[in-house]
Amino acid sequence: MKPSINWLLVFIPIALGVEHAHASPPVVFFCAALAIVPIAALIVRSTGQLATYTGDSVGGLLNATFGNAPELIIALVALHAGQLDMVRASIIGAILANLLLALGFAFLLGGLRHHDQTYNRVAARTYATMMLLAAMSLAIPSAFSRMLAPTETVRQEALLNVGVAAALLAIYVLYLIYSLKTHRGSFASEGGEGGGHGHGDEGARWSLPRAVASLVVASLLAAWMSEVLVGAADGTGKALGMSSVFIGIVFLAVVGGAAESGSAIAMGAKNKPDLSISIALGSSIQIALFIAPVLVFASYFIAPMPLELSFSRAEVGTLFIGVIIGAMVYGDGQANWFKGVQLITIYLIIAMMFYFMPGA
Repeated sequence: MKPSINWLLVFIPIALGVEHAHASPPVVFFCAALAIVPIAALIVRSTGQLATYTGDSVGGLLNATFGNAPELIIALVALHAGQLDMVRASIIGAILANLLLALGFAFLLGGLRHHDQTYNRVAARTYATMMLLAAMSLAIPSAFSRMLAPTETVRQEALLNVGVAAALLAIYVLYLIYSLKTHRGSFASEGGEGGGHGHGDEGARWSLPRAVASLVVASLLAAWMSEVLVGAADGTGKALGMSSVFIGIVFLAVVGGAAESGSAIAMGAKNKPDLSISIALGSSIQIALFIAPVLVFASYFIAPMPLELSFSRAEVGTLFIGVIIGAMVYGDGQANWFKGVQLITIYLIIAMMFYFMPGA
């Protein structure tokens, strides 16, 4: 009877029950959110187990590509529902949640248990550079939209969005080749182990059919619960006085990334800061360079209108603040509890700003 995240699976029938009973939207929303957390953990674990059968290079590619599958599934469901503002906010929120919240708690718990921790500063600086590149890339379509087409989408803006999305996917592929193939040693931990995009201990090895079946079933459950979650989002916002942007930037981002964030925090507490950095920052890079452009292309097929990478000034500003402050905090290769407090404080301030921002 050891406490387990799998206990939260009980919220799957509860969420379906309260939705069928037409309970208040906040009750439905939070029950679905709690149900998604263990499903997301199962997706991450199944991917890790599947990677053990494919060799290091393909395994690293699987972990890097499917590590953020829960966020992608939630965003695709919201995209299909036409919640474009919420999707854009969830992209920024997921990046900030990994950069500031997950890494902050990893540093905090690791520092309290182990005082000072050291990790590969070369890898940390590479992650920081990639995040700055991603922030710049996401800011350009936003600036273009505000300057030249603030009230409508002109043809040039649509072409720019597609071009930026294609460029981000291309640099993501090259980043994977760099980190998993040509310069894998640059991402090794201080102890000379691992590196790259692993998730630490996967426990006993599963059979291949079990790993594949678990991944498929968990993905279907995630899509099902995401529909319930997104369907109750508007009503929840109105009932609790929250904008769709706040729901996307905080709730959807944290729920979708709960499994990845939990892994990063657990590795920090186990005195494996290199793995914490790899999971948290690797996840942020993947969201910006892979998830965002995939959503742009997918929107042409499943959304009422194409998704534009035109973020608000507040979203772009907080993204740059998070990336720059994060790089300053983790770029020296040393972690302690106070650095964790600094990162968490910045995240809480940003979350409060979006909560109180009129018409965010």
